[in-house]
Amino acid sequence: MNPPSFNPFFQQAYPKLVKFYDLYNRHEFIEKDPISIPHLFSKEQDIEIIGFLVALITWGKRESVIKAGKKLVQLMENSPYDFILHFKKSDTQNFLSFVHRTFNHEDLITILKILQKLYQSGSSLRKLFEETVSENDEHVGKGIINLRNYFITNGLLKRTFRFFPNIEKGSAAKRINMYLRWMIRKDERGVDFGIWKQIKSSQLLIPLDVHTGNIAREWGLLYRKTNDFQAVLELTNHLKFIDPNDPIKFDYALFGAGIFKEKAI
Repeated sequence: MNPPSFNPFFQQAYPKLVKFYDLYNRHEFIEKDPISIPHLFSKEQDIEIIGFLVALITWGKRESVIKAGKKLVQLMENSPYDFILHFKKSDTQNFLSFVHRTFNHEDLITILKILQKLYQSGSSLRKLFEETVSENDEHVGKGIINLRNYFITNGLLKRTFRFFPNIEKGSAAKRINMYLRWMIRKDERGVDFGIWKQIKSSQLLIPLDVHTGNIAREWGLLYRKTNDFQAVLELTNHLKFIDPNDPIKFDYALFGAGIFKEKAI
């Protein structure tokens, strides 16, 4: 693909985007990233459940996230979907020691109970998004809102609200957008899973954090100074000028350039 000719800033960013995308969107990237945890599984339900839980705790050093993710797999007896379906009160004792930064056993247990209700009803995380995001929607925002509303109306602890971002109040929803990239985006390199096929890659939103935002501003792709939902839309739309069908593949580039300066997520 040739760089767009109508914006000199995008022309300057294009070779950097391509370089770092190629460097990080490869199999070698997997083992050093939290996406390695859902890659332990082949069943769709296992991938989407453990991927969701790992995405929720993905902040801080990647090594710590991966360690916590492996602990989750162990606590869920190496079978997340089956564990969720048969999760019972006595199992909660096993989770009392789980903690990752400010995410603790209370957050985890309430989320597990709500996931059980969701999957026992015949629904799934995938369906929460697919039932609200139509093929004509510009992006996945409606699905992010539906996810949050479902968990809140089904007994989410108030202290756990922080892990379910409110984009209607300006949250960038970095971790949820990262999770959606994992589930929806697919290419021949096999890092992302692409198991949710009803939603298009072109509808994804960039997972924006301080490092990604700083690199995007350096490269002339983002002008808004606050890393909020408006910045997510601005950056995503600029990336769509470069690749309208798969703009979020450049998350690899922005993230990759960021970790050269800071070895953390």
